[in-house]
Amino acid sequence: MKKITLAVMAIFAFGFANGQAKEGQVSKGKWLIEVNTGFGENVGNTSLSLTSSDGTTAYNIGAEGGYFIKDNLAIKLGLGYGDDGIEGNDTPIAYKIGAKYYFKKMIPIELSYNGVGFGYADANPTYLGFQAGYALFLGKNVSIEPGLRYNKSMNTDYYDDNFQFNIGFALHF
Repeated sequence: MKKITLAVMAIFAFGFANGQAKEGQVSKGKWLIEVNTGFGENVGNTSLSLTSSDGTTAYNIGAEGGYFIKDNLAIKLGLGYGDDGIEGNDTPIAYKIGAKYYFKKMIPIELSYNGVGFGYADANPTYLGFQAGYALFLGKNVSIEPGLRYNKSMNTDYYDDNFQFNIGFALHF
């Protein structure tokens, strides 16, 4: 176990030393396609998730795309679809619109408005989200972006604020 921990630490240390974008991945006119894994309270987001507990399986499938309107700044849209596995519940469709800025080409900061459509208007959650992390560029077109996200509920009668830990996988074109 100690060897595995040291190997993971060495990989991350190397990544922090060499992980900065160098080949124009975050330049004006480039495209971004991103998939996240969300850990924490699921707010019907645009991430990938699969959970199973007590015979109930829940999943979420989603992705986000963005276009760099200027160097380091992308406008993003996301869409997700999921099922909480509970008989009789509506299947939510999640959406996201936001902006992502790469500070120093390696620290992504995102501000977004995201929500879920359940079909009954009073309980549809919407959130104002803030996310920050680190972009580890593995090559010309791929980055891994671990980050923390805070979602501020805009409908506090039904939903609470929450934190998430995300690991994003992005393709840059």
